[in-house]
Order: sequence, then structure tokens, then C-alpha cells
Amino acid sequence: MTEPVSADIPLEAGKIPRHVAIIMDGNNRWAKEHGLTGVAGHKAGVDAVKAVVETCAREGVEVLTLFAFSSENWRRPKDEVSALMRLFLFALEREVRKLHRNNIRLRMIGDRSAFSQAIQKHMQKAEELTADNTGLTLVIAANYGGRWDLTQANQRLAEKVAAGELQPADITEELIQQHLSIGDLPMPDLLVRTAGEQRISNFLLWHLAYTEFYFPGVFWPDFKAEQMREALTVYAGRKRRFGQTDDQIAARSTKK
Repeated sequence: MTEPVSADIPLEAGKIPRHVAIIMDGNNRWAKEHGLTGVAGHKAGVDAVKAVVETCAREGVEVLTLFAFSSENWRRPKDEVSALMRLFLFALEREVRKLHRNNIRLRMIGDRSAFSQAIQKHMQKAEELTADNTGLTLVIAANYGGRWDLTQANQRLAEKVAAGELQPADITEELIQQHLSIGDLPMPDLLVRTAGEQRISNFLLWHLAYTEFYFPGVFWPDFKAEQMREALTVYAGRKRRFGQTDDQIAARSTKK
């Protein structure tokens, strides 16, 4: 375990991850621990989102992707899903203008067809409002699944092959990536999953091939600015090899 990091100490330049992805886990367990309903846990989780977004924007992270609602979450109790949808709509209505004022660009990924027309409308308005912002890109994965993402990408490529626009031999890793939901953004450098769980749960399956993983034990509502900075500090201490040896990495660094 690393020691808590003071918010006043700047993180080392050049070691900030360009893209951080987070699986926000533990809202229900946090609520149960505090004698509250699951809905209260999700509401508390919104405060953690605000703190993490502010911290990443301040520290120079370029992209922050949050796993807000998976395609499997529809299996949860109906009252919890309904409350989550109300909370999601509330956030889209109330928080997006704050993001816009802070030059944050919002993108939504996932299958929108399952959401109400009201939520779909607010998703589109939020993206349009913030489209030209040049600060942090905040990606919200809602009704998202990594298998869904790969499936829709391959369906689009298959349509192009059927139309004669592509030959099967033309399909490369780069072309597949271009057809994924965030294929135009840097691949995640750091994945954080709170609450101590150590799995990726169908999140960004293609994108996480060379990502560093970090699994703090705290529940998501307790993951605030200090914990986010600690995650960034842990990442800064990692050595990313991408299949190379230490000697190759050292030689590459010397050439810079």
C-alpha cells in the first residue's frame, strides 16, 4: 500500500496516464454498511464522480471513462434500475452545464436504444453542448458491454464487405479499432476498479490489452480526490514494457 498523497504535491510530469478507465463498484455494499438503501449508495457515488472528474482534469488526464451502467445491470431489481435511470436523467439535466463551464467534453458510449426517449434526448443534447470543449474528455459507458462493442464493430465491417467496399483481407486491427465506440481515443493506460474486486466485467475488452490495473479496497462512494491521486501515483511507479525487455526500454529512453 502506498501512503496517502497530499493534494498540494504535484505529480511528476510525464507520468500522468493519458486515459483512465474506472469501474465504479461498491455503491450497494457501501449503503448496506451505513444502514442505507441501495439508491442512497448510488447517490453517494455521484459525489465521488464529481471529485474524480475534478482531480483528473486538474492533473492533466486527457480521457476519463466511467463504467456507469453495464448491459448486465438491467438484471438488478426493478426499483433499483428505475432509481438509477432517474438519477442518470437528473445528472444529465443538472451536471452537464457544470462540465461545459469547465471545458469538459462529454461522450456517451453504449446501446442507447434501451433508454427512454427523454434520456436519449438529454444524452444527445449533452454531447452537442460540450462537443467543442478542449479539456478533459469524460466518457460515460451506459448500457455498455465490451462484447456488444466488438459485435457492433464487426457487424459494421461485415456490412462494408457485403457492399463490396472492403475485402476480408483489408480488415486489420487498426480498422477494427476505428469501428469501436472510442476507437479514436487513446487506449486506457490505467484501469481502476473499486471495492477490491479483481475482474473487468465485460468492460472495454479490446481496449484493456496493455492497461495497468489497480484495485483499491474502498467502496466507490469513498473513492475521492485523495484516492484518485493515490491511483495516479501508483501508476507513475509502474514500468510499462509492452512486450519489451528492460534493456530495450532503457535504450529507447536514452534516444529521446
